[in-house]
Amino acid sequence: MAIHVIKLPDVGEGVAEAELVEWHVRVGDLVREDAILAAVMTDKATVEIPSPVEGKVVWLGAEIGDTVAVGTPIIRIEVAGEGRREADEAADEQIDTPAPHLSPQEAGDGVPSVAAAATAMEPSAGIPESPSLSKGGVRGGGATPSPARSFGAPRAEGEKPLASPAVRLRAREAGIDLRQVRGTGPAGRITHEDLDAFMARGPQPAAAATGLTRKDGVEEVRVVGLRRKIAEKMALATSRIPHITYVEEVDVTAVEELRARLNAEKRAGRSKLTLLPFLMRAIVKAVGEQPAFNATFDDEAGIVRRHAAVHVGIAAQTPAGLMVPVVRHAEARDIWDCAAEAARLAQAARDGTATREELSGSTITITSLGALGGIATTPLINHPEVAVVGVNKMAMRPMWDGSQFVPRKMMNLSSSFDHRVIDGWDAAVFVQRLKTLIETPALIFVEG
Repeated sequence: MAIHVIKLPDVGEGVAEAELVEWHVRVGDLVREDAILAAVMTDKATVEIPSPVEGKVVWLGAEIGDTVAVGTPIIRIEVAGEGRREADEAADEQIDTPAPHLSPQEAGDGVPSVAAAATAMEPSAGIPESPSLSKGGVRGGGATPSPARSFGAPRAEGEKPLASPAVRLRAREAGIDLRQVRGTGPAGRITHEDLDAFMARGPQPAAAATGLTRKDGVEEVRVVGLRRKIAEKMALATSRIPHITYVEEVDVTAVEELRARLNAEKRAGRSKLTLLPFLMRAIVKAVGEQPAFNATFDDEAGIVRRHAAVHVGIAAQTPAGLMVPVVRHAEARDIWDCAAEAARLAQAARDGTATREELSGSTITITSLGALGGIATTPLINHPEVAVVGVNKMAMRPMWDGSQFVPRKMMNLSSSFDHRVIDGWDAAVFVQRLKTLIETPALIFVEG
């Protein structure tokens, strides 16, 4: 038997480290060749690590949430045969250090042999839990209140309380219903200490009547993987970018009528149109007139890079969290091509199949909460961009046309800008241009 060491592979693009976000195996598991062992994350792209060999997992070199450098040993698998030479050398380097997932009792004064480690960590043993956490992730110290301090009905309805005559007399004199006192003595007998605790706490008639009980304990959820990347990105945006947010009301009646007609007459192979591709094409025209908005700001170097290509990021909510897939070269796509690419990327993000390239490189971003969009929002800029356009929900409202009120479909645009490089006046001009293009959608299709 020999030990095959698997190191964190080079995931490309010059990435030097990655965060471990998921283990698919435990110490003691038997794995087949090409079985997925773990998943790591770089930026917002998740990479799965397959097993190149068949054997038994005897060592795991990191915990979920750890940042691991490329080339670092992360898994050791016991295999039949001699194994790889570099694997054997790496295994020798670990001889003087206890295995990360062995308890002190299992590790002893040094590291046991591979066979001993494999025996000690059979699948039934699993990976040891933190002693300070219960299985549900709640600290044991606060999960269950002491009986004397518990609230709510202490016994089943109709059950008689047990207490000595002295305790009953004291309870009557104090006006206490012993049915509401929890007993900590043998067989639930109520003691004088229980009365003291009840009187110090005070009666809880509402809790007794409704069956409501007080809950203690704190659930600790470690921020790892995509959620940690989102947290870092949001912290970076708010700490470095002075936001200015501009909200404008837009009449989307005409563009919605056009969208419905185009969908009704669409040709085979064309994607269904939503408002999004119209907004993308409006942004392409608007940034053509104001290129400062299709830009990224390198605040370390003090350089604003205005991009000729319009790479539109589309903020998408996924089961894993917020992702921003990028529709590249929106300036070269017609309305149906924009719709098809946006739909494809959104599905890839939800499925977890979006590539690193598809999740990076945007020059301006659109964010929308759909029907939950609210009246107005204050969207955060996708650093290092300088502008984000937020879409709020549509609603039919009575609007004055000069002589009477008429029903119109209205929607707010909530857009934020980097005030270091975008002045308020320019931001207003940009949003007003978007408003004009959306309210008169024929202008979107006019070249030049």
